[in-house]
Amino acid sequence: MQAEIITIGDEILIGQIVDTNSAFIGKTLNSIGVSVYQITSIQDEKVHLLKAFAEAEDNVDIIIITGGLGPTKDDITKHTLAAYFNDTLVENDVVLKHVETLFKTYINQPISDLNRKQALVPTKAEVLTNRFGTAPGMWIEKDNKVFISLPGVPYEMKALIEHEVLPRLIKKYKRPHILHKTILTYGLGESAIAERIEDWENNLPKHIKLAYLPSLGRVRLRLSTKGEDEAVIQSEVEAQVQKVLPLIQDIFVGFEDNNNSLEQILGKQLVLTNKTLAIAESCTGGKLTEVFTKNAGASAFFKGAIVSYATQTKIDILEVSEDLINTHSVVSAEVASAMAVNVKRKLKVDYAIATTGIAGPTKGDSDADVGTVYIAIATDNGVIARQFNMGKHRERVINKTVNKALELLQKEIFKN
Repeated sequence: MQAEIITIGDEILIGQIVDTNSAFIGKTLNSIGVSVYQITSIQDEKVHLLKAFAEAEDNVDIIIITGGLGPTKDDITKHTLAAYFNDTLVENDVVLKHVETLFKTYINQPISDLNRKQALVPTKAEVLTNRFGTAPGMWIEKDNKVFISLPGVPYEMKALIEHEVLPRLIKKYKRPHILHKTILTYGLGESAIAERIEDWENNLPKHIKLAYLPSLGRVRLRLSTKGEDEAVIQSEVEAQVQKVLPLIQDIFVGFEDNNNSLEQILGKQLVLTNKTLAIAESCTGGKLTEVFTKNAGASAFFKGAIVSYATQTKIDILEVSEDLINTHSVVSAEVASAMAVNVKRKLKVDYAIATTGIAGPTKGDSDADVGTVYIAIATDNGVIARQFNMGKHRERVINKTVNKALELLQKEIFKN
């Protein structure tokens, strides 16, 4: 069972927006046993759309289209779908009533003729109710294949996928079980890991695939398979996991099942042990704080952060000694340690992380080379600080620092 995702819009092709819709749809389809064969982004142009529809119909069972459903002239998806299926557009009374209700409730004015056109749908389409917007979703079947057209607005698309599309796909198609098991590792590069586990990888059953997913100091190892019997494939994958874990035990930090990233694993462990965390950031500029606070429930363990980007802020707010800075430099193990210890004391937490460094491209208040970073972790047992060279690219320096800080915190939390 395969699907193709087609995203429509010049704004995607010119980089004005990032296509997050495809990632969400692909992940959701995978969860019900539908493999994504291809993702295609195309411009708002009729000939191009018709060609993409025809090619997708030849390749897959399910075609999901997002975008181009607005009321303006540049939104041509409905018209093109009608042409592709030799159909016409007619006004749908249910959709029109829904649009009128939205305008009355949230806009407090009558709908215009332009907005009334949102109620036009192909006669061959089953309407999928868009509870959050005026553009309806559409479901059109042809020779046991399905074309599904959805609005491009992410929250509208997501609601339609979850409440309208998935139930219909599950009912219509018999699907295999698709299983992914992702192992999280920190502190060793992709090639070094590959050398360690080469014999194990070479002996994997042919229906179990291994993928390396590296990302600045962390590598995810994803085992994937599919089959009719869920219990069987789960048992087979688990057996392979138990074989590989002894080979990577020193860099293994957990599993990404159910979207558990390392920061989520750390957060859960802090809550479980009734411990708390605070952060003092300089070169990472709030990025480290964000990886924790973007997850719901972070307030149970995360007590706050001080983004002391300027040297004077470290002195005034974090109370780092000016003499310490003058003696050792603002980018030093001593200053990183003081930042961690002081934010731990100020916010009364069990663990504290501090970062200070030169993200570049210029050196700022320190003579240290661009890419030099110090990370400190303060606990009730004291403070450790380590130096790293994160390279020359600013974004890479920041992201590598965030990942390395998580790795160091993980080692402290799980030390005992």
